[in-house]
Amino acid sequence: MQYDEDGYLPEAVINYLARLGWSHGDEEIFSGRAVLLMVRPRPHHAIRRAVQHREIKLGQPALPEARDNARLAGLVRPRLEARGVTVGNSPSLDAICALYKERVATLNELADAAEVFYIDLHPAKELLDAQLSDEALPALRELAERFNDVAWEAPAVGALIKEIIGKHGLKMPKLAMPLRVMLVGQTHTPSVDAVITLFPRDTVLARMKKYL
Repeated sequence: MQYDEDGYLPEAVINYLARLGWSHGDEEIFSGRAVLLMVRPRPHHAIRRAVQHREIKLGQPALPEARDNARLAGLVRPRLEARGVTVGNSPSLDAICALYKERVATLNELADAAEVFYIDLHPAKELLDAQLSDEALPALRELAERFNDVAWEAPAVGALIKEIIGKHGLKMPKLAMPLRVMLVGQTHTPSVDAVITLFPRDTVLARMKKYL
């Protein structure tokens, strides 16, 4: 079906149709049984308009299915495999879904976010040129060296990043933006320490080494 091809979580579509078709005050989340008890059709063009305006969101916090990271990973995995992407055990696809699901509207967008963790990444030259400044490079090189020994968990990595930017007199974006570009080819991601520690340590060091 088109909604599946477009990457909409089936439960999110059903929940939106329930909201579209029935007036229940401020109620926004409906169980499958509740939907069956209050069926009343609405015109197809209204449903299509809702989808076109992106009113169906994957990451609805109150929708139980959108909180189930294993379920999301099971739906994202075949979308990645259809692109020729091999999903390994590390990084964990469940963990990637947990980190990114609030930032996307569809399973396809979640697959886009996950793909960069499993491919041989080649960030755009213009991004690298813009972010790998002479000011940032010494701090990035020291950070890469310190990554060899730091505990591989987000709080410890976050504390190390803050230590390095303090030592080199930088603002956080001066270090976080080039890290994002080197690791995932993007300038905007969830918290950079969380993104870093999704990867195995060796992968982070190898991706940084190519540009430092």
